[in-house]
Amino acid sequence: MAFKSSLPKSSQKTKKQKNLRKLEARRSRIKRAEARPKIKAIIFDIGGVLVLPKNPARLSSKGGHRSLGVHEHVARKLRISLDQYFDSIDTIYAMSIEGQIPEKEAIRLLAKNLGVSEKKLKTLYNAAYKKNFKQNKVLYKFAYKLKKKGYKIAVLSDQWYLSKKALVRRRLLRRFDAVIISCDVGVRKPNPEIYKLALKKIGAKPSEALFIDNQKWNIDAAKKLGIKTILYKNNEQLFRQLSKQGLI
Repeated sequence: MAFKSSLPKSSQKTKKQKNLRKLEARRSRIKRAEARPKIKAIIFDIGGVLVLPKNPARLSSKGGHRSLGVHEHVARKLRISLDQYFDSIDTIYAMSIEGQIPEKEAIRLLAKNLGVSEKKLKTLYNAAYKKNFKQNKVLYKFAYKLKKKGYKIAVLSDQWYLSKKALVRRRLLRRFDAVIISCDVGVRKPNPEIYKLALKKIGAKPSEALFIDNQKWNIDAAKKLGIKTILYKNNEQLFRQLSKQGLI
């Protein structure tokens, strides 16, 4: 005896139409995903992403590696007020981030303004950065895994000479395809030229690159060039968003 559905013909038709719509929607999503340019390169910031503040509350809103803790540490060791300290470093510090002043000259002038020897100045800053920051080892390991999967990985970071020495670890960056540091290339974020330089170094089009940074204004500048972006908050949030991009 042939089996007959207990559902009315109208209900069977409605169910069939729903299934067809679901199938069509799925096909549409797959087509959109296939049409989307594939990510070939991931670009990481250092300060606030690959290097994290030990005390996030002390992180300056002016930039990832510019921790108030660092400046307070140096000012306290020199026994001067924070205002006096900033007055002494302001212009030279800003110029150093973009490499507008040679390293030796920057160190000489800063030491003179702060009334210490060049050797002591370097020692103070090195200790301050190490005290206030830690390497994001989990994210470094993840970057290496991306490299093994065939992605290009790069670093794009604003640093001045002494923060670079303390925070940019060569042994951790050996496996990266490109390392672009503002004081080395003479331009800083959010200037479009530094993003274009990064893309050129890794051989990627804007639509093929994903940029991860903890500052919105840096993210916005990258977006304007057509680069995909993620505003970093913490590793868990980043991994969730990378999963949505199909990178995990």
